[in-house]
Amino acid sequence: MSATVTPISTSTPKPTLLTPRVLSVSKSSSHSIAKSPVPSITLIPNHGVDGDCHAGQATQHRAQPQRTPNLRQVHLVPVETLRELLGRLSAAAAGRDAKPLSAGEIGENITTEGVELSTLPLGTELHFLGGEGEEGAIVVLTGVRKPGPGMDKCRAGLKDVCVVRDGGRVV
Repeated sequence: MSATVTPISTSTPKPTLLTPRVLSVSKSSSHSIAKSPVPSITLIPNHGVDGDCHAGQATQHRAQPQRTPNLRQVHLVPVETLRELLGRLSAAAAGRDAKPLSAGEIGENITTEGVELSTLPLGTELHFLGGEGEEGAIVVLTGVRKPGPGMDKCRAGLKDVCVVRDGGRVV
């Protein structure tokens, strides 16, 4: 039996591990697409973000009927996703650099870093620390937000770059 030896140089960059964290929190009392960054938000169990237009027991969405339970109480988006969308927007704009997407611009309440939410199964519990490191809120992942027509109000072409296609099928 033989083994392959691979030399490792000390000049090889060490992988960087990000500690999952919250970069920004945002809310809006009106049904506009963008939410404004705020210093902090209060999460109310089975209700959502205090003072946000999507909070409540039933779905609070203009384009959908009210349903209970409301599975859209809190919207989370990783900053890595915002960066990927920016790259797609720039590519779609024939190489012209698009203006960066800012926190809350596509309607998220919590902008995260270091955790790829799309790889986590539904039902995953995300545990957040409160102020000064004390135990805080637990948010349960209930689904993936589908981009609606309002995304193009944020940026022309944004809805299309949010959609992933597999052949002719939208996934």
